[in-house]
Amino acid sequence: MLSLSERLRERIQREGPISFCDWMKAALYDETDGYYCRAGKRWGRAGDYRTSPERSVLFAATFARYFAKLYRELDSPAEWFLVELGAGAGNFAEIVLATLQLRSPEVFAVTKYVIDERSADSQTQARRRLARFSNQVQFARLETLGAVPAGVIFSNELPDAFAVHRVTFQQGKLLEFFVDATSAGTFEWRLLEPSTKRLEQYLSANDVQLSEGQIAEVNLEIEDWLEQVSGKLKRGYLVTVDYGAESPELYSPAGRPYGTLRGFKQHQIVADILSNPGEQDITSSINWTHVMRTGEPLGLETVDFARQDQFLLREGLLEELEQRVADSIDESERFALRTSAREMILPDGMASSFQVLVQRKKP
Repeated sequence: MLSLSERLRERIQREGPISFCDWMKAALYDETDGYYCRAGKRWGRAGDYRTSPERSVLFAATFARYFAKLYRELDSPAEWFLVELGAGAGNFAEIVLATLQLRSPEVFAVTKYVIDERSADSQTQARRRLARFSNQVQFARLETLGAVPAGVIFSNELPDAFAVHRVTFQQGKLLEFFVDATSAGTFEWRLLEPSTKRLEQYLSANDVQLSEGQIAEVNLEIEDWLEQVSGKLKRGYLVTVDYGAESPELYSPAGRPYGTLRGFKQHQIVADILSNPGEQDITSSINWTHVMRTGEPLGLETVDFARQDQFLLREGLLEELEQRVADSIDESERFALRTSAREMILPDGMASSFQVLVQRKKP
């Protein structure tokens, strides 16, 4: 079987240069060789990145407290759903369910937890990890899931991995980055006319005027994703955790003249994004202004938008820490809990670079 690089080169030879959005989609989500679909360790110290659920049990435990609060704000329905999109190996789900079982048994008793994870390898790990909750857990992709009558749809670091268009402004014209193949077999950038009018419409709708030579990313998949989520969720909340900025900051010519596109491998930034497709993570920062504006006409009302560290503090991280430390008889475990708590709330820590957006869907 041809490698992903070989198949991409063959496609370019047949079709000509392809948009970076198409190239990124293949690099991340090709069914056999895409970064998020292949088997292998992507997260944790041995992988390419670490997410908050792997850093501290307090992250998911605090969100479990928050979900229980949202359940009550929905008037304690007889059945409700927690749907986690991009759930990985089930680290977050395991702690949420265990915390609900311990702290809010009445909420746990009526919870149906849906795991949406496209990687077969990650699904296998999640099934193993969540075996003791098998009566309440189901695995389904969002597009095949039926209506969610009441509940929460949650994601952590999902939209930043959507395939993006990469654009620039030169000599008064908007141009888009495409990917071409060289005679030596490597990939290179080509600047061509935009592949879709939606790129100009996006910039206009978000009041973005690129300066001469400025490079930026446009995440159009967020629009389709929000429409799909809104269609499934009849009553409840969409909770999105990710890193990004509002439009004026994200597209600042002084602050981000070259955009936010970056690749990671073994916790290091990759110099050449186009090298080794499928073998490295590729990501870009979220335009929160666009997420909020797009959600409003879909019935998704913004009810909270906060820095992750501030959100966790407000929703009881320190109280959860105190209870877990009191319940533990292992000093090393207590030390680990305190250390991870500091990591979650220090002003210059990782959590301060993330944001939490909560949107409410009314019936």
